Amino acid sequence: MEHKAGFYEKYIKRLLDIVLSLCAIVVLSPVMLITALLVRTKLGNPVIFCQQRPGKIDQKTGKEKIFKMYKFRSMTDERDKNGELMPDSVRLTSFGKKLRSTSLDELPELFNILKGDMSIVGPRPLLVRYIPLYSEQQRHRHDVKPGFTGLAQVNGRNAISWEEKFEWDVEYVKHVTFLNDVKIVLKTVKVVFNRSGISSETAVTMEAFTGNKQ
Repeated sequence: MEHKAGFYEKYIKRLLDIVLSLCAIVVLSPVMLITALLVRTKLGNPVIFCQQRPGKIDQKTGKEKIFKMYKFRSMTDERDKNGELMPDSVRLTSFGKKLRSTSLDELPELFNILKGDMSIVGPRPLLVRYIPLYSEQQRHRHDVKPGFTGLAQVNGRNAISWEEKFEWDVEYVKHVTFLNDVKIVLKTVKVVFNRSGISSETAVTMEAFTGNKQ
């Protein structure tokens, strides 16, 4: 599957990302400030959690551009007697759960959008270590910039399997249009308010992707 960007993706989408992310940062700055103060009080420093994530595939190198994604911290740094981080279920506090359920922890990603690492709509940026585990078809999710929200997020979020998520991601890549992006954004508002699909059946958020089922 060869991805060919249309007029909207080439010339309009990035402009909308800049304008809308900048407006959102300005409008939501009081919310982000309050959230930052609460994170500092409840969880301590650092307030912002940074992690490297894969972005869009560079056509020259054929490899994903790795960028640093920003989120509000939602877990403690609690470790076991060997110095290893405790499981997510232990480190995710009730405050952290509320942050995630309201998606407030995702707000710093607006700066990633403004920088050009991400787009408002696109496949969610996952972990770098997942790249070798994708099938050839699944890796096409990186033919476009990762997004703040995406087709998989409005069709089950963490309540669906990894394979289903990737199917939705690739489906989005095939149809990057202004109308589709508007529909996804509107559906995202509904999903966030309903707080649906926050957790999978077996984990507090989503179990790690370990490869495709045979």
